[in-house]
Amino acid sequence: MIELALRIDWSDLDVFGHVNSLSFLRYLQAARVHYWEQIGLYQSFLATRRGPMLASVRCDFRKPLFYPGCVAVRTRIAFIRTTSFGLAYTLVDGAGDVAAEASDVMVMFDYAVGEKMPFPAVFRDRIAALDASPAPDVE
Repeated sequence: MIELALRIDWSDLDVFGHVNSLSFLRYLQAARVHYWEQIGLYQSFLATRRGPMLASVRCDFRKPLFYPGCVAVRTRIAFIRTTSFGLAYTLVDGAGDVAAEASDVMVMFDYAVGEKMPFPAVFRDRIAALDASPAPDVE
């Protein structure tokens, strides 16, 4: 599991004064790309034009978030299949309460030829090493 801390911006709010649902999806995107960077997947995409394509996203809202504040997005691998993989997220507010739980599915894609491709073994190994590392301290 990795964690990404994000500041809630005033622009993230909706007319009701809490963080808009679309902002939650932007937090997931930031965490998703951060995870890709941690395993080298984004860097590999830049070099090879092979990488993930988002297929689906699900977000279950548990508690509103407000400005000013912070949100921590905890990300872990949910599954790896032949050509796809999933991430699971827990969004936690500054008090440590779960604000949302989410998941997504990505398909590995060769953008040069326009076809899905097998999930590379090198990233399976990096994910296993990441999962074996100690979890971050939580206050």
